Amino acid sequence: MLLVLCVDLDDDLGRKTGVETPVVGRDAVEAAAVDLATADPEDSDVNVLFEGLHIADRITDESVEVAAVTGVDGSDVAANRAVGEELDEVLAGLVTGEDVRAMVVTDGAQDESVLPVIRSRVPIDGVQRVVVRQAQDLESMYYTIKQVLDDPETRGTILIPMGILLLIYPLSLLAERLDMPGAVFGVTSALIGFYLLSRGLALGERLDSFVDRVREGLYAGRVSLVTYFVAGLLLMIGGFTGVQTVQDLQSGPGDALTVIEVIAAMVYGSLRWFAAAGVTSSFGRVVDGYIDGEFEWRHLNAPVYVLAIAFILHGVTSFLLAYGDLSYLAFTLTGATLLGLASTFAFALAESRFGGRVNPT
Repeated sequence: MLLVLCVDLDDDLGRKTGVETPVVGRDAVEAAAVDLATADPEDSDVNVLFEGLHIADRITDESVEVAAVTGVDGSDVAANRAVGEELDEVLAGLVTGEDVRAMVVTDGAQDESVLPVIRSRVPIDGVQRVVVRQAQDLESMYYTIKQVLDDPETRGTILIPMGILLLIYPLSLLAERLDMPGAVFGVTSALIGFYLLSRGLALGERLDSFVDRVREGLYAGRVSLVTYFVAGLLLMIGGFTGVQTVQDLQSGPGDALTVIEVIAAMVYGSLRWFAAAGVTSSFGRVVDGYIDGEFEWRHLNAPVYVLAIAFILHGVTSFLLAYGDLSYLAFTLTGATLLGLASTFAFALAESRFGGRVNPT
C-alpha cells in the first residue's frame, strides 16, 4: 500500500484553519486543502495538499491512501517530533495487510528535514517537492521579493545589515561636523559586528527564552528567581572586591605580582562573595524542588559542596599570597574533604531512611 504523505512542518494548516491533524482520506484532505486555500490563498502548503491528491488520483495499479501531517511553528526539533507522532497515528489507523510505503510531498528543503523521522517509521519510495510555476517567471519577481521580506526571519537577515550600511553616509556627515572622521567606521563596524554576533549566537532567541522563564517564574512563585537575582548581585560585588584586592597588593611595597599571584589575589578577594552566591542560588533550587514535589535529600549536598570548594580555594590562595602557611593549607584541604564526605554520607543515609524523594504535605 502506498501512503501519499503531505508534510506541513510549521502547521500552517492547523493554525490558519483550525483543522485537526492528522488528516486522513482523500475527501478529508481535499476539504482541508480548500479550507487552507480559502484562509490563505498564497500559502504554498495549499499546493502540497492538492499535489498529494493529484498523485493519489494518478495511481491506479495499487491501493493508495493520502494523509496530511503537521508539525509546530517555531522549533524544528519539536516540529519533527510532532510529525512523527502524527505519522504513528496515521499508520495505526490504516487497516491493511500490505506493507506500507510512503510518497512524501513537501514545498521545500525545510520541510524535507523531517525525512529521517518519517524513514524511521515507514519506507520512503520518493519525495515530491512542489514548485509553483509562476514563481519562476519575471513577472512574479515583485511578488517573490514581497513574500521574502514579509518573512520575519528573512527580514531581519537582509534588512538590518542593509540599514546599517545605509547609515554610513549620514554618520560620516555627522562625524565630519563633529570633527571625528574615524568615528563613523568604528560605529558601523561595531553595529555590524554586534548584529553578526547576535545572529551567530542566537542572542534574540536566548533573550526571548530568558524572558519567558522569568515570566513563568514570577507567576509560578519561583524562589530561585529571587535567589538568582541576589546571587548575580553577589557575583558583581565579588568581582569588584577581587579587582580591589589586586590593586591593593600592586600598590603596596615589593616586587610586581606574577600572573599566578594576580589570579590568587582575585580569587581571594572575591571568594566569600562567590561562595555566598553559590549557596544562595543552590538553596533557591532546593526550595523550588521541594515545592514542586521533586526534592531529594542529595540536593542538599550542593550548598555544602560550594562551601567545601570555597574552603579549599581559600587555603590555596592564602598559601600563594603568604597569608597562610603550609599547615593552614593542609587543614583546609583535609577539612573540606571531610566536610564533603560527611555531607554525602549524611544525606545518603537520610535517603535510605526516609526515602529518596520528599513531597510537601
